[in-house]
Amino acid sequence: MAIEVGIQAPDFELKNQHGELIKLSDFRGEKNVVLVFYPFAFTGVCTGEVCAIQKELPRLQNEDVQILAVSNDSPFTLRVFAEQQGLEYPLLSDFWPHGAVSEAYGVFDAEKGCAVRGTFVIDKAGAVRWSVVNGLPDARDEQEYLKALAAL
Repeated sequence: MAIEVGIQAPDFELKNQHGELIKLSDFRGEKNVVLVFYPFAFTGVCTGEVCAIQKELPRLQNEDVQILAVSNDSPFTLRVFAEQQGLEYPLLSDFWPHGAVSEAYGVFDAEKGCAVRGTFVIDKAGAVRWSVVNGLPDARDEQEYLKALAAL
């Protein structure tokens, strides 16, 4: 079961597609974070979702908001995926220990070995302010992220 709105978001440190370590708590006090879990790079629904975020990036990521997308792929896979799709925001690897961050957020499907489609809007204080969790075949609407951010 996914973590609940109102609690402190579990901190984590993951490598992005360039091998750089990104820590959630580094944004505390600075930016709201839209944390988007998706199953795997190069799959149809996932590619559509991350490209939709890229299309809305000027509205979704700015001086007040940081997008972080997390999958269970390796950083090497994420680098090729980001380059091929023209993605200009961090793709984080929850590859090893496999799914540990996805598990902490309650969105890891151990049977399938990947995260389900969970999104968490985390405010500058580190609290989860909005979330949505969809099953593997069900794409999310990035316009809902904009509405959640406007409500902060």
